[in-house]
Amino acid sequence: MKAGLIGFGKTGKAVASTLLRSKDIVLEWVVRKTDKLEFRSVPEFLGEESDEPGLIYSGAHISIGELVDLHPVDVIIDFSSESGVSYYGEEAAIRNITIISAVSHYSEETILTLKKLAERTTVFWSPNITLGINYLMIAAKTLKKIVPSIDFEIVEEHFRDKPGVSGTAKVIARNLDLDPGSIKSVRAGGIIGRHELICGFPFQTVRLVHESITREAFGNGAIFAARNLFGKKAGFYTFEELLMPYFNEVQSA
Repeated sequence: MKAGLIGFGKTGKAVASTLLRSKDIVLEWVVRKTDKLEFRSVPEFLGEESDEPGLIYSGAHISIGELVDLHPVDVIIDFSSESGVSYYGEEAAIRNITIISAVSHYSEETILTLKKLAERTTVFWSPNITLGINYLMIAAKTLKKIVPSIDFEIVEEHFRDKPGVSGTAKVIARNLDLDPGSIKSVRAGGIIGRHELICGFPFQTVRLVHESITREAFGNGAIFAARNLFGKKAGFYTFEELLMPYFNEVQSA
């Protein structure tokens, strides 16, 4: 499977390293906004031993159409920003290239754009693409079905300079019908990301905790999504839809 990566910040670099180590995915190219590092080899820049051709391109100097003509891909993985989809979305839909977006914050307008693109190609979006956090959300929703009166509290911790409330925490709140205004936020040092869901039963408490130890966890999630989206028809997919078949297999075993 050939992949292109949009975004090459701290997370994008970690994701690129994970993709280069994967046996299932070939990293064909990386696109970033600026021309810094343009035409550098991704493996060489990251110090990874790889025969893959991945080069760094500037979105300011090459269109996505020109790029995929030079280096075709099966999937575009987006770790950039909300504006990224306007760069690649239409061409991906025209060429039936799978879109995997891990952008944490989208406006309702951009989500609608993704869903329109999903009418023509396979589109996946997860505000937090780690396997663990999505398992946590399914587990929490299961607890709520068992005990509808359960009390939930969400605590999210991130690095000192992260602005606003975690998008992942807001998604957890939305999935559990909780007020996002009740989320507790901690900002300290270099915490990559920690989410704790306190589940209060009468006479007992369950704590669901997910912590990203390194940013490579996002790359593993993207690879999982790519594998499980392979061969799927056009449509808009979430992490829960990819994970639920595994839960069903366990229940039927």
